[in-house]
Amino acid sequence: MREISLDRLRTLVVIADLGSFAEAARQLNLAPPTISLHIADLEARIGAPLLSRTRGQVRPTAVGETLLLRARRLLADAGQALDDVRRQVAGRVGRVRLGASTGAIAHLLPRALEVLRVQHPGIDVQVQVLTSQESLTRVREGSLDIGLVALPQVAGKGVLVRPWRRDPILAHVPADWRPPARITAAWLASRALILNDSGTQLSRVTSEWFAAAGLYPEPRIELNYNDAIKSLVGAGYGATLLPQEGEAPELDPRIVRRPLRPGLWRQLGIACRVGELERATGHVLEALAGLRQ
Repeated sequence: MREISLDRLRTLVVIADLGSFAEAARQLNLAPPTISLHIADLEARIGAPLLSRTRGQVRPTAVGETLLLRARRLLADAGQALDDVRRQVAGRVGRVRLGASTGAIAHLLPRALEVLRVQHPGIDVQVQVLTSQESLTRVREGSLDIGLVALPQVAGKGVLVRPWRRDPILAHVPADWRPPARITAAWLASRALILNDSGTQLSRVTSEWFAAAGLYPEPRIELNYNDAIKSLVGAGYGATLLPQEGEAPELDPRIVRRPLRPGLWRQLGIACRVGELERATGHVLEALAGLRQ
């Protein structure tokens, strides 16, 4: 069965409010026959009169009052829905789905979120802990709007990956090991190591760094959770290689950070879908761009 038109319900409400078909026609900018047709159509659908005409006044019948109550709610809901959508299109509100590693979420993302909270408080950023490959897959599928990914990556069809940050990778060493001012692959390979698991881009980068020196050390343990790795370093379980994420100082006195010789870098990129983006997504990208190095 055909649904009742909101235009016809709006006509009914305006007639009831003004008490006149002619006044309703003028306010709605419709011809009087069109106004009459709207009410006739509604009454045919309902099967009962909706308006009564006495002494020049138009008043709703009992059935009309019932329909008017619902009609006002429907029109208000429809108006609110349109207003919400317009605000989202304008970028004043919106939901943006973002995927990133735990390190980026802990040390980089909060600064961008703080900017968004001040400049665009109506934007809700939903953050998911994902690997780079998971983020790329979900951006490609459309279930994620932005992915913070380790480079290099093969973007794939429909996905754009732009360079974002280039952060130095540092050696994190137990303080009582008394490390030199700069850490070489030979010095580090001769000691117990805690490294990222082999499925991560960071693992590939650090493995290549050791390989360039002809070294292929076996770590005591592989993890994909940087804070847990740092806790183990602080306990003296081993040394590790981790990127310097943001400007947060190392607070654990049991750990010292040292630059590497030769230097090593972790590069991050921002992945999003090709084509026109929603304005809310654009605002999040602008906030992230403020953290670019």
